Amino acid sequence: MLLGLLLSTSGVQAFYLPGSYLHTYKPGDVLWAKVNAITSFDTELPYSYYSLPFCQPQDGVKKSAENLGELLMGDQIENSPYRFRMNENEKDLKVCVKDALTEHDVKHFKQRIDDYYQVNLILDNLPASRLTRTPDNQTSRWTGSPIGFKLDVKDDPNPQYYLYNHLQFNVLIHKYDMEAGVGSMLGTADAVDTVTTAPDKSLEGSFMVVGFEVVPCSVLREAQDADAIATYNKLKESHCNDGPLQQIKVGERIVYSYDVSYQPSEIRWPSRWDAYLKMEGARVHWFSILNSLMVITFLAGIVFVIFLRTVRRDLTKYEELDKESQAQMAEELSGWKLVVGDVFRAPRYAELLCIVVGDGVQITGMAIVTILFAALGFMSPASRGMLLTGMVLLYLFLGIAAGYVAARMWRALKGTTAGWRSISWKVACFFPGIAFTILTVLDLILWANDSTGAIPLYLFFILLLLWFGISVPLTLLGGYLGVRAEQIQFPVRTNQIPREIPAQKYPSWLLVLGAGTLPFGTLFIELFFIMSSIWMGRVYYVFGFLFVVLVLLVIVCAEVSVVLTYMHLCIEDYCWWWKAFFASGSVALYVFLYSINYLVFDLHGLNGPVSAVLYTGYSILMVIAIMFATGTIGFLSSFYFVHYLFSSVKLD
Repeated sequence: MLLGLLLSTSGVQAFYLPGSYLHTYKPGDVLWAKVNAITSFDTELPYSYYSLPFCQPQDGVKKSAENLGELLMGDQIENSPYRFRMNENEKDLKVCVKDALTEHDVKHFKQRIDDYYQVNLILDNLPASRLTRTPDNQTSRWTGSPIGFKLDVKDDPNPQYYLYNHLQFNVLIHKYDMEAGVGSMLGTADAVDTVTTAPDKSLEGSFMVVGFEVVPCSVLREAQDADAIATYNKLKESHCNDGPLQQIKVGERIVYSYDVSYQPSEIRWPSRWDAYLKMEGARVHWFSILNSLMVITFLAGIVFVIFLRTVRRDLTKYEELDKESQAQMAEELSGWKLVVGDVFRAPRYAELLCIVVGDGVQITGMAIVTILFAALGFMSPASRGMLLTGMVLLYLFLGIAAGYVAARMWRALKGTTAGWRSISWKVACFFPGIAFTILTVLDLILWANDSTGAIPLYLFFILLLLWFGISVPLTLLGGYLGVRAEQIQFPVRTNQIPREIPAQKYPSWLLVLGAGTLPFGTLFIELFFIMSSIWMGRVYYVFGFLFVVLVLLVIVCAEVSVVLTYMHLCIEDYCWWWKAFFASGSVALYVFLYSINYLVFDLHGLNGPVSAVLYTGYSILMVIAIMFATGTIGFLSSFYFVHYLFSSVKLD
């Protein structure tokens, strides 16, 4: 499995755990911090850490191994010049002295500070976190460290910018326990794994990193004095943000430095991610989610019971009549029994329907399996990119299911195997083509802005190779199996002349679009946390609840679509195919409206048109995937219901 793992340092012994490696360090062992791309929630445009004039490692900048998910997300992990020695406190260590700032450097610094960019450092696979105090004296934890800050001076149109050139690191360490080994409960949200290792005498006296905190400081130092001091040697003592500050201006030489202190902690290594999962803004309102699930389950149960009793009573009443009474009843009553000769008439754009249903099966299967695996604890937040990598691979291999469903549906509608290859090809290319087009346009925008979020050119060729080397052949194989399978037989014959549909008092599509509100209600609470995870860099970890919500969403989509289909048949509207698809698929419309609301009220509007275009593009791609998935669930449920309904009664 492709995993982006940090490079081991010398003197490190590793044990395999789900989603990460356990590293132990002897006192004095060297640890090197790494840096990720600098990021901002206001622009969503990540940039390389070394795009700004920061200190570089003496042996040059080197990238760590990246998996497919990390590349798609724009993660760019590189080595840094920050060196630590295990359990040795050090203060005012020199990193480097940068040359005089140019106008270009000053411009970029000011832009990044105005856009609230954060420096993301990593130690032993843990991102650096920063503790802040809220106005009500509560402690909040955030990842990353700001680049600097701006001070507006009264009556001065030119604000002053200051750089955080001194970092105070606090490393939380846990001593290896000979009696217990490292046996503990590895908890990543809802899933818990038990990990036990036998005591190892060679690890006695070693330590594990269980926390990594940073305090940014601005300290003005004399560059000439620092020039005479070697790297990692002690500079003149300083006090964080107490005294002259390092201003950003043309011609200024900047001295970078740092402190490191070690703090014993009772946190065990498997639980070290808990602090990040409880960061401000990532707290899950458990009661609200449970309350929402209970309400939606109750409503879905009521709909199901009422509907089941209504249909069963209708069927029972009809079957108890003799043929003469049935004929008389057919003349006097209207309803679903009158469309028996047209209910299985092939819909308009039948080919497109088969294609979107096939793609919907592929997307739905990918979502269910991915979230199930994450809920079982196979996708730890320590494994960067693993979730996205798993989604891509699952989607590729589920092409066989997409081709099978689409080809079998096509054969049922047309009554012939002709054209199944064309259907399979279009299934393999329709949604991936849409996604590829959107991602290409957005990638061109990212390239134009020199962002690390841009997908590398070679990755495009890899994705194309995976697409046409795995997904397309499997989809064609699924199509072949679909046409070879037993043909779906409709229980009633279709008349040659279509029946006229009575005029309706209100547009049926209005009811179809309104039906999406109930499935949206199941997503409403969880959608906020999903959006926050995607757009605000927060760690999403409640996959257990998400899996419950997904199962409930499938049930509600099926019920809503079936109820709407039954209502249309009762008013003699036999054109139920697309309406069944959009009855549940219309939830995508409300998700898109919610994403606009989230942009305006939670992100407070992204900074600049480029960021807004990126947000809108990714939102549209997400909405299309949701529409295909939910619409497919509703359509297949309605198809099974209609088939069952008309095969349960004897009709002449």
